[in-house]
Amino acid sequence: MSVRTLEPGASTLARAERRIELRLPRGVDPWLALAAAGLGACSVITLHGVGHSYETRQIVYLAVGFVVMLLMSQLDYWRLRPLRWVLYAAMILSILIVLAAGSDVLGSVRAITVGPISFQASELGKVLLIVALAGFVADSSRKTSPKTLTFRVMALVLVPALLVIKEPDLGSGLVYLSIAFGILYIAGVPSRHLLVLAALGVALLLGALVIAPALGVHVLQTYEAQRLTGFLHPSQNPSNYDYQQVQSVIGVGAGGETGRSSAATQTSLGLVGESPTDFIFTVVGERLGFAGAAIVLSLYALMIWRTLRIVANAKNLFAALIAGGAVAMLMFQVFVNVGMTVGIMPITGVTLPLMSYGGSSVLTTFLTLGLLQSIYGRARAANAPKGRVLRF
Repeated sequence: MSVRTLEPGASTLARAERRIELRLPRGVDPWLALAAAGLGACSVITLHGVGHSYETRQIVYLAVGFVVMLLMSQLDYWRLRPLRWVLYAAMILSILIVLAAGSDVLGSVRAITVGPISFQASELGKVLLIVALAGFVADSSRKTSPKTLTFRVMALVLVPALLVIKEPDLGSGLVYLSIAFGILYIAGVPSRHLLVLAALGVALLLGALVIAPALGVHVLQTYEAQRLTGFLHPSQNPSNYDYQQVQSVIGVGAGGETGRSSAATQTSLGLVGESPTDFIFTVVGERLGFAGAAIVLSLYALMIWRTLRIVANAKNLFAALIAGGAVAMLMFQVFVNVGMTVGIMPITGVTLPLMSYGGSSVLTTFLTLGLLQSIYGRARAANAPKGRVLRF
């Protein structure tokens, strides 16, 4: 495999990209792949400290996911545009199947389990929603007024969002809404429309938490409502639903600069539940300290930076919308998950991409990264100087 010879004035970053690309297929962003690989490695190291052989299965998920990303990078994303309604229907159908025949785990019906394999439709629905909404907006943006476009997009996203919230999976429902906001923003919808939507969201949340219960109607599960309000005053009732968050904050703070892997009481003694999944960042903070947390957050910053570059360099609206939905999904999940472990966001069950244990979450993230790689590769080929052949 060979690459194009660099000009004498090429930047150090470009030279580094060329060296990494020697090992990757054609059209793959080396820095995005490096960020994904780095986060995968951090996940395995962190899960090793949790025990129960989580890291062994996570290695399998990550290896399969990385291959899926490389395969997706060679797929022409444009072929997905005519399938937008098929993908949307598949998303809705898969969620309905989970609601009808899914396994009940701790009061939630979020997955279908067949032997050792568990499929979580709400995770796969994230990437399906991104492509479906991107295709719809790309076809409708020039033929529809911004107000009508905003209404139709929110109608399309509220259907799957409300279905997954019913499972109950509030976190995935909020991720779906963040994807819609990201796509509408890239589509150029006026900011006032987004502000109105945000205000309506706050009003609906207050109605679900305050007004509806006062009328005897419980929209959210009791524990969901407690989690959404408990983080505002955790010390008042540390033994209830916010107990887990209090222990998480203690664990992250106790990690200090370099961590205390040999005395990680909060995570090793089970004081922080769901530490392999929702609270994986607590394990990072306690066992690896500020240094480990800084590395993980730096890798996410690299991933988001490269995704934003893909948005900026996309060669058509459909590609830009897919990348915009992807970056909204990634940023929302990272911010909310890390925020809930340090006590600045409520517990909503949002996983940390490529860090949290679980095949559905890992594969969904790699599918999304594969789409980004496909957009990157085709934009890079389209922007190559005429007469200059790229050889790989």
